[in-house]
Amino acid sequence: MSTIMQRGIHYLQRLNTANVPAALIEKGQNRVIDASLTLIRERAKLKGELVRALGGVVASTSLLGVPLGHNSSFLQGPAFAPPRIREAIWCGSTNSSTEEGKELNDPRVLTDVGDVPVQEIRDCGVEDDRLMNVISESVKLVMEEDPLRPLVLGGDHSISFPVVRAVSEKLGGPVDILHLDAHPDIYDAFEGNKYSHASSFARIMEGGYARRLLQVGLRSITNEGREQGKRFGVEQYEMRTFSRDRHILENLKLGDGVKGVYVSVDVDCLDPAFAPGVSHIEPGGLSFRDVLNILHNLQADVVAADVVEFNPQRDTVDGMTAMVAAKLVRELTAKISK
Repeated sequence: MSTIMQRGIHYLQRLNTANVPAALIEKGQNRVIDASLTLIRERAKLKGELVRALGGVVASTSLLGVPLGHNSSFLQGPAFAPPRIREAIWCGSTNSSTEEGKELNDPRVLTDVGDVPVQEIRDCGVEDDRLMNVISESVKLVMEEDPLRPLVLGGDHSISFPVVRAVSEKLGGPVDILHLDAHPDIYDAFEGNKYSHASSFARIMEGGYARRLLQVGLRSITNEGREQGKRFGVEQYEMRTFSRDRHILENLKLGDGVKGVYVSVDVDCLDPAFAPGVSHIEPGGLSFRDVLNILHNLQADVVAADVVEFNPQRDTVDGMTAMVAAKLVRELTAKISK
C-alpha cells in the first residue's frame, strides 16, 4: 500500500478515535467535493472558451485524469499513471503529430482540464458511492463545454463505470462501447466489491448505459465472465480466435441508432512484450499495430474514451509502457477531434 494511501487511512482512524461528530465530517467532505468540482468546472470553461474562440471545431479532445487505484484486485499502481502519461505525450523524443496528421499542440485538437483529486477526496472519508458520483459530475462538466469531449486517463478500470454513466446521461441515451482488454471486467462483484475494476462493465450494462459492448483481446476469462457476457448480450472476441476475427475487428462500424461510441482501452489488452507496465501481465495479447489498426479503421463518432490500467510501478526503466499509453492517447485524440 502506498504511503499516500496509508496516510489517508491513518487520518480517518484519528478522526474516528477523536469521536468527531458525523455532521462536521460530512460538512468538510462537502466542501472538499465542491472545491474539486469547481476546479474542474473552471478549467473546462477556460479550455472550452479558448477552443470556441479559435473556431472551426466540431469536436475537441480534453484530457481528464482520474488517479484512482484502490479498486484494483492486485496492485494499486495505476493511481500514479496520469502524470506519467502526460509526461510521455509531450516527451521530446517524438513530435506532436498523430499518425493521421492531427497536431496535438493545437488546442482545437487537444486540451487538458487536469485531475479529479481522488486521494484528497478519499482522505476526507468519502466512500466510493459518492466518489463515483464526483467522477461522473467531473465528466459532465467537461461535456458541458461544447465542443469538448473527455478522454480520461486512469486509474484502474473501475473508473469506466462512472465515466460511461456520465456520458450516457449527458447525451440522453446509451452508447456503443468498444472495450479492448485481456479481461472482460464483468464480474457481478469481484471479491465482494461492486466497484472493483473487474466489475465495471457489469455496472455499465445493468445500468443500461450501453446498447452494444464489444470486448476485444480477451485471454483471461472465467466461466463467470462468459456467463455474464451471455447475460448482457456482450460480443466477446477472444485472442484464441483473433486470426479468424481480424477482418471483422479491423472493419468495425458502430454507433448507428445510439448517441455515439465510447472506447475503453486497458493497456493490458496488449501483449506484455509491448506493454510490460501493467498490474496483470497476460501473455498472448494484441500487438500494438493490431490495436492501432482496430482504432484507425473504426467507423464511429467517438464521443469519449479512456486509457486505463497503466501501472508506472511495473514499467521498464526507460518508461516504455508510458510511451505506449501516451501513443494510445494520441491516436484516440485524433479519432475524437474533428
